Amino acid sequence: MSIRRALFVLVDEENEAGSKLNTIFGFLIIFIIILNVVGIIAESFKSFEEAYRAQLYQFELFSVVVFTFEYLARIWTADMRRPDLTKAKAVGDFVTTPMAIIDVLAIAPFFIELALASMSVDLRSVRALRLLRLLRLFKLGRYSKSIQMMADVMREKAAEMGVALFVTGIMLTIASVLMFYLEHEVQPDQFPNILATFWWAICTLTTVGYGDVYPVTGWGQFVGGIIAILGIGMVALPTGIISSAFVDKMNDAKEAEQAKDPFNYCPHCGERLPHP
Repeated sequence: MSIRRALFVLVDEENEAGSKLNTIFGFLIIFIIILNVVGIIAESFKSFEEAYRAQLYQFELFSVVVFTFEYLARIWTADMRRPDLTKAKAVGDFVTTPMAIIDVLAIAPFFIELALASMSVDLRSVRALRLLRLLRLFKLGRYSKSIQMMADVMREKAAEMGVALFVTGIMLTIASVLMFYLEHEVQPDQFPNILATFWWAICTLTTVGYGDVYPVTGWGQFVGGIIAILGIGMVALPTGIISSAFVDKMNDAKEAEQAKDPFNYCPHCGERLPHP
């Protein structure tokens, strides 16, 4: 097996070879991503960051090396994944995909800081770029079937979700305008303008609640109560759309798996039969 073929089997999550190295590499990437998130959280504790700054940097360097290797390997083997395209077009097709863009953004902060440090530039102005490291969390979508399934559900139900969000936006606007005119004269500091009242409407409509801002007039409390009740339905609407579509997707996946080898499943209950 050539080096390119070995790399393709190693990094391509959709290969059918069932390579153990591919599975191990996938788990390694997932483990590193999780540790990166833990590291970002740990860095927020000043005492921990000062005590383990060197170790955190070494792990960051290791992560960047692994992620860069993965990205370059995918570029090198892009034509093997898309044999119907020329090598240049296959590479172009890969680097413009959302996951490839996330791969670049996830490692870019390290190289940008490295380049600026070599030029003796004050790095305080680019510290915010480190937030892009959180994008590494989205790399899990390449290795997690559950996340891929959820992404498929969101794409398929985009129109329904758009309608639900549009209706929610209309209700937020109406609630904000009504509450402003009902409460502004009594509480000018709490409801100074309609835009500021949007925060109250969002908290009330999502039933989160916001104790510091609440209506005190009779009509304001009446309208606020109705908005809170309607908010239950508004939250349940997109939740119901996503959950029902997710269940359908899981059933489709199970039926597709059964269709591949129907003799491994019970014809009555659909459960997988134990191997003899």
